[in-house]
Amino acid sequence: MAVGVLRWLRVPTDLIEIDQQSPDGDALDRAADAIRAGRVVAIPTDALYALVADPFSLRAVREVYRAKGREINRALPMLVSDAMMVEELAREITPRFRLLARKFWPGPLTMILQAAAGIPLRATGNTGRLGVRHAESRVVDGLLERLGQPVIATSANISGHPTCSSGIEVFGMMDGRVDLVLDGGFCGGVGATTIDISGSGWKVLKEGAVLTRELAECLDIE
Repeated sequence: MAVGVLRWLRVPTDLIEIDQQSPDGDALDRAADAIRAGRVVAIPTDALYALVADPFSLRAVREVYRAKGREINRALPMLVSDAMMVEELAREITPRFRLLARKFWPGPLTMILQAAAGIPLRATGNTGRLGVRHAESRVVDGLLERLGQPVIATSANISGHPTCSSGIEVFGMMDGRVDLVLDGGFCGGVGATTIDISGSGWKVLKEGAVLTRELAECLDIE
């Protein structure tokens, strides 16, 4: 335990201000470079702040769990640039996924699918499933465009604490636990809804900005 605490104290956390509507390219470049190096970055999205990292780097995945103090049997959601990117992540692209993506993406809906064989088991929380979301965010779009791949995206908070709604809040809570915070000011979006469509049926695990009623109306046309 003591070693872990000392390690956090040695990690400097940088804070860079960024305009959510017109993000600075240099700031996005720096964030992308940090992610490529296996580090953890906090960014604003359309649904509060998120910690992002490389899902294909075991070191980065481990650092996200450590930063949050999160149990390793809980999967880490991913942000994608579009529905096509999900084809490389999921075992199967179902008509149900396509219906929901067409209706609610980009937006605050996370869909849980069976993960493809190439996805590190640790990134799925050893469940073999993963959550994917296409956010309506220029910061996220710019970052994914630079990386050309999805990123882990989990709420920017220590597990058990409220999710942060500003870059300063993230810095105050996660200082020494993450490498970089892109401070876009207040980010007051309603949290994303999570729906599990990994099996034959579907189930809402967490209701947020997209209502269960809206999902049911969309899926009724299957």
